[in-house]
Amino acid sequence: MIAVSVARPHDLRVVEAEIPAVASGEVLVRVLRAGICGSDMHIFHGSNPFARYPRIIGHEFAGEIAEVGPNVTSFKAGDRVVVDPVVACGHCYPCRIGRSNVCAHLEVMGVHRDGGFRNFIAVPAGNAVKLKAETPIGIGALAEPFSIAANILERTGCGPDDTVLLYGAGTVGVTVMQVAKMNGARVIVADPDRARLERALGFGADKVLVSGVDDIPARVAPETDGLGPTLVIDCAGVPALLEEACRVASPAGRVGVMGFSPAPCNISQQEIVKKELTLYGSRLNRRLIPKVVEWLEGGKLKPEAMITQTFAAKDAAAAFELFEKEPGKTIKIQLDFAQ
Repeated sequence: MIAVSVARPHDLRVVEAEIPAVASGEVLVRVLRAGICGSDMHIFHGSNPFARYPRIIGHEFAGEIAEVGPNVTSFKAGDRVVVDPVVACGHCYPCRIGRSNVCAHLEVMGVHRDGGFRNFIAVPAGNAVKLKAETPIGIGALAEPFSIAANILERTGCGPDDTVLLYGAGTVGVTVMQVAKMNGARVIVADPDRARLERALGFGADKVLVSGVDDIPARVAPETDGLGPTLVIDCAGVPALLEEACRVASPAGRVGVMGFSPAPCNISQQEIVKKELTLYGSRLNRRLIPKVVEWLEGGKLKPEAMITQTFAAKDAAAAFELFEKEPGKTIKIQLDFAQ
């Protein structure tokens, strides 16, 4: 089989690899489609602090069961599945309270252990989620990125009474926006890239603002009776945005942080206390992929237009080059491992 591996930072290779053995409690998944994520690019650049090299990357992938290991009764060969890449111990404090996405012994496929950019991967059966036979496999592979949106919006309690301000109209922002709209919220998107904002309007944004040009607090106020958005989410991962988010948010508002930067940022304790704001961090997803699959298969989300390019897996280097050099042309690039 072939695998897409980062041998060391800035060294992406398509290599021959062994088909893994299937242990008790595991299933062997034949990967058919896998999406490239910004975090894959971070591993490629050497900026992910958790990755060790060489590493087979990839955590957004779907396929079919090729083999069922001992003590697995919930799947059979031929079942189509999407894989939750979050592997938790099940015993530590976060796991015991239903927060397995921040398990004390967390491992993420494609980061801490080898991932799904390969023809076959053995995964715990509990991490495989069935797809209907008629569900397009590319749509199935979108379940993981939508689970990231589901996690932040469940954490912050997004609903129809909310006016949401999203910073960032990239892939993360587009997924969060779609789930927020599904939840009945009004959504304003801010981004410095006008082409991205046009794209956000196409996916249902109620209003868009140009960061660095528009006065975000002044432009948002009339949309919210002068109070500010009830929910602000940083989908851009820019630490400096947290200060503005706290300043622009409504009294009793919530602020969600999705970035993963160690850089410090200035926030006003007075602003948080004066308005009794609640700040939420959000990482990965806590077993939300089954719910996302229901949304996708039930038509509540219609994300087909997010898949902007599909490359044969052997052409992964070209796909990464496009992702990095021409981001305006892409939302989600997928690798086809069936070719």
